[in-house]
Amino acid sequence: MTHATGVAPPGGVPAPRGVPAPISVADIVAGQEILPLTAKEFAWIGTFMHRHTGVQLKAGKEFLVMGRLTQRLRHYGLRDFGSYIELLGDPGHEVEVQTAINLLTTNETYFFREPKHFAFLREAVDAFRADPANRGRVFRLWSAASSTGEEAYTAAMVLAEAMPSGQWEIVGTDVSTRVLNVARRGLYSLAAAEKIPQPMLSRHCLRGTGEFEGQLLIDGKLRSKVSFRPGNLLESFADREPQDIVFLRNVMIYYDNQTKQDLIARIEQVLRPGGHLLIGHSETLHGIGTDLRMVQPAVYRREAG
Repeated sequence: MTHATGVAPPGGVPAPRGVPAPISVADIVAGQEILPLTAKEFAWIGTFMHRHTGVQLKAGKEFLVMGRLTQRLRHYGLRDFGSYIELLGDPGHEVEVQTAINLLTTNETYFFREPKHFAFLREAVDAFRADPANRGRVFRLWSAASSTGEEAYTAAMVLAEAMPSGQWEIVGTDVSTRVLNVARRGLYSLAAAEKIPQPMLSRHCLRGTGEFEGQLLIDGKLRSKVSFRPGNLLESFADREPQDIVFLRNVMIYYDNQTKQDLIARIEQVLRPGGHLLIGHSETLHGIGTDLRMVQPAVYRREAG
């Protein structure tokens, strides 16, 4: 997603101030008390996240928010979340808005997560290559919430094996600039390799030595076929190339129904006729008005014509 910009408190919600709640939970660091997050402050941060990312912060996430943002209060020498909220609403702190988004987004991923999707990807590539109409055309895949890059690089391994001609490209996008920096580097713990089939591991990954002992690096040739850039799923996709495959997995569980509806409508327009959308196996498009047709669990097709 694109970098967030400085904003006034979203939705007309004023930055909550006033008398802080009594200290029942306090974080004392270097003699500085961090006052607990109040209900009004949590509601403001929830509105802020929904406006910028579509993510819903539901009741029960108060301690998660406190845990992830307390370091930023320490950084600025603040003792309450109301002061930090005022800072987020200051147009002079655009970078801090992005930092807060980075800290509050969840980024769980790993190589070959939901392996049936990558088996389907191989089948889709084989069908693409068998169609004479696709001769000379680039196969395009979008990892729409790429996190630290494991999904995009897994797809790249599959495409490199299935389409050695190299007529393919992958773009990964995410709202978090922090995880995009990890993805671009392509450097992971060796423990992350356990789900990568050994032949692919040997062909597409390098084992670290010296200062990189215990790590693996995605081979440079594969990394050169995958690009990562900021991308916000709430924004227009009008400038995006038509896609053959869109991975949008385990994202919509954080969205309300209207946000899902709007997102799927825009995704549908990005897909080529005959292209496929892959969502998480715990997700569904049930109740969402769309012309996409389910071809197998968590895989939907945009019909040609």
